Amino acid sequence: MNRYQQEYNDKRVTLEEALDSLRDGDVIGTSQCAGEPTAFFDAMHTLRGKGKRYRIFAPMCFRPHEFMINPVYQDTFDMDITFLMGPTRKGREGGLFSYYPGDLHNGAGRWIRSNGCNVFIGAATPMDSHGYMRISLCLIHERTFLEAADRVILQINPNLPNVFGDTEVHIRDVDMVVEAETPLPILPRSEPGQVEKTIGAYVAGLVEDGDCIQLGIGGIPDAAAIALMDKHDLGVHSEMLTNSMVDLVEAGVITGRKKNYLTGKMVGTFAYGEQRLYDMLDNNPSVLLLRGETVNDPWVVAKNDNFVSVNSCLSMDLTGQICSESIGSRQYSGSGGQADMAVGAAHAVNGRNIIAVASTKAHGTVSTISAQLAPGSVVTLSRNEVDYVVTEYGVAPIRGRSVRQRVENLIAVAHPDFRSQLREEANKLLLW
Repeated sequence: MNRYQQEYNDKRVTLEEALDSLRDGDVIGTSQCAGEPTAFFDAMHTLRGKGKRYRIFAPMCFRPHEFMINPVYQDTFDMDITFLMGPTRKGREGGLFSYYPGDLHNGAGRWIRSNGCNVFIGAATPMDSHGYMRISLCLIHERTFLEAADRVILQINPNLPNVFGDTEVHIRDVDMVVEAETPLPILPRSEPGQVEKTIGAYVAGLVEDGDCIQLGIGGIPDAAAIALMDKHDLGVHSEMLTNSMVDLVEAGVITGRKKNYLTGKMVGTFAYGEQRLYDMLDNNPSVLLLRGETVNDPWVVAKNDNFVSVNSCLSMDLTGQICSESIGSRQYSGSGGQADMAVGAAHAVNGRNIIAVASTKAHGTVSTISAQLAPGSVVTLSRNEVDYVVTEYGVAPIRGRSVRQRVENLIAVAHPDFRSQLREEANKLLLW
């Protein structure tokens, strides 16, 4: 037995012992998405009655863990969250979460400077012979919290893939390890409909061979990936590594050979998808998972020549202001890294920022494009950073256009049923 294994054995505890080590007033950061410490999340609710209040920088999570969704735990947990998904959206409506605004590249660091952090709970691969484990599927804010914390607790999960990059953590920097094999969270691939496929084809028309791409989450970015199958030597610098990227890698479309920054490497800060994605990442030297402060730093993004950012939104106005996170004043998701990538694209050589969205919502009864955003809507992306808006009706160039030109271009890609109304409202508001 080498000394690392002995140190590991000395730090190995049960889940119950690890939870019992948490104290009143602890400020806790956790890993999230596909890298969540599932065993801990499944048992966090058992802390009720043991402590008065635990402060948590809450995870982005697709699974409905009890402590995230049941309002009874309001007296136990004080949780701030930067991005709402299905379960956490329900929890916020029940008063369990407060939304914390922030860009992905510096949101966690700013939160820590205001609130502190003394505990990090994450998930990692089994230790190798050199004493290293890997936090392997999400580094959005994980290293920031790990390095700030006084106590580091890891769930060792053998199902996690071995992903290269800024993922290593040594046993000397860990206080407790809990061995618990749990299934990885799975995000099924979307099935784009005809509208999404049409939009994806328009998006692909704005992408050139050798470009470096960032794709967001959802049916439209996935449809765009399908439409990119005839491209050559694309690179990737993306906060999220997605299911659709596996198809592009296997088809030889993504090679990274033309990337001028980290040539040949697929760069991301988290991966979330099907097992097929996790298998592609495992021991793959062409993949680098780096911390969010690096991947999403706009000045790092801008190092990628020919960078193309593709994201979607919930609504926009006729001047190009983008709302991607709220429905009116109701917080629905989060800012994520959309602004990071857009600003990076704006400063990259031949960079392009694309907002791709269906022209209508609510089963065709509401136009996604409006003369003004609904009262209370959050402007996720300034109109100053948008280059193109794409709907199923075409491409609206925004960059370098005046408000008058933007209004004309956006009305042209709005649904035909709403174009006259949008024109009338633009006249009333003197947008021209």
